[in-house]
Amino acid sequence: MDGVVDQLSNGAPLRVLVFLTVMTFLPGIILSMTAFLRIIVVLGFLRNAIGLAQMPPNQVLIGLSLFLTWFVMGDVIDVAVSQGVAPYMDGQILEMEAAEKAVAPFKSFMLEQTRGEDLALMANLAEAEAFGGPEDVPLRILVPSFITSELRVAFSIGFLLFIPFLVIDLATAALLNALGMIMLPPTAISLPFKILVFVLADGWAMTIGALTRTFGV
Repeated sequence: MDGVVDQLSNGAPLRVLVFLTVMTFLPGIILSMTAFLRIIVVLGFLRNAIGLAQMPPNQVLIGLSLFLTWFVMGDVIDVAVSQGVAPYMDGQILEMEAAEKAVAPFKSFMLEQTRGEDLALMANLAEAEAFGGPEDVPLRILVPSFITSELRVAFSIGFLLFIPFLVIDLATAALLNALGMIMLPPTAISLPFKILVFVLADGWAMTIGALTRTFGV
């Protein structure tokens, strides 16, 4: 980070402006063009499936999602920095060329994770002409297609996460009904058992491992 600051201070004011502009859009880029979207949605589903409203806290889930995104996309980020950011900081290329080279690895990642049906849908909505190749797909079509595909995958994983915890809820409700304890909320009894089963099954490691493998890691 100190090296980036030194290079910015030695460069033209335009580079400082470009750097600050990129930092402004960075949260949107992370949310819509990386693995962060799928990861945070799945972790949110997991928390709701267990029945915990605010545990782990949102800050913990966001922090875990950010570092998992870094883990999944480490190679993509390295290529973007080496081909786009570093040459621009050294003054070897101009802003537009640097942006194109930095975005290219992210486009490749998004294309790998995007379904053809979603890409065709957005292309039809935009009334775009046929593309000569994957590199010709514009971001205004690729990004919403990628988000749609990511949400579909995340919701599919979330459905699978709900099934074992739903079985525990149904078993608890049936047991309480058989004992005549109708007024006792089943969730008050099933919650400790769901947490216990999740811990004994090493649920966090299983979930994170399975989630990262969905990206082909």
